[in-house]
Amino acid sequence: MARVFITGSADGLGQLAAKSLVGQGHQVVLHARNAERGKYAKEKVPGAEHVIIGDLLNVDETRHIADQVNILGRFDTVIHNAGIYRASSADIFTVNTIAPYILTCLIEKPERLIYLSSSMHQQGRANLEHFKKNPGRISYSDSKLHVVMLSMAVARKWRNVYANAVDPGWVPTKMGGAGAPDDLQKGYETQVWLSVGDAKVSGRYFHHQREHHHNPQADDITLQEKFLSLCEEITGIPFPE
Repeated sequence: MARVFITGSADGLGQLAAKSLVGQGHQVVLHARNAERGKYAKEKVPGAEHVIIGDLLNVDETRHIADQVNILGRFDTVIHNAGIYRASSADIFTVNTIAPYILTCLIEKPERLIYLSSSMHQQGRANLEHFKKNPGRISYSDSKLHVVMLSMAVARKWRNVYANAVDPGWVPTKMGGAGAPDDLQKGYETQVWLSVGDAKVSGRYFHHQREHHHNPQADDITLQEKFLSLCEEITGIPFPE
């Protein structure tokens, strides 16, 4: 039995992954941005161990999320599922890029880390020059490239952790819309498989349980190091070597 923490698990793919993991007998801790959504999350996944509350738009609350996770003890897997799409560029940057960096740095190292990206990251650019002065120029595609960069940096630096990125596909969730063409079940199966299955690999990018090509900028070590350095400057939190 594994212990798994999933960000953004009040609904959508995070909730579906949580239900699947609980159904398999694993201990799952959910996350929601406020108490109302936290209550809803627990109602939808009644077998969950706990719900952590904190808004990823707020850096202090994101830090507190990490504190709450650590109080519960070490987790086997953390799924960085949370993300926003229909929002300002500044908010997208905070939630999609900065929040997973903070949580990766502050949560006690699990055995497995899973980062949800998107096929749209293929059109993204690192745009590191905009991090400090103009994050409003960071697009959703850019933010999902940052997620893959973070995943690849973690895989390179933390050899005792299995870190991978996932493209869940364009699936019919609240974010994807009712007309999304991809299979909803396949949208969360890869996260579940990487969380508790036999796929003990690292530094990979998956779509529907198969390794796929990803944007080569994510593998550029110079860009990775600059990315981590800028995130440290913005947050005041160094990346643990």
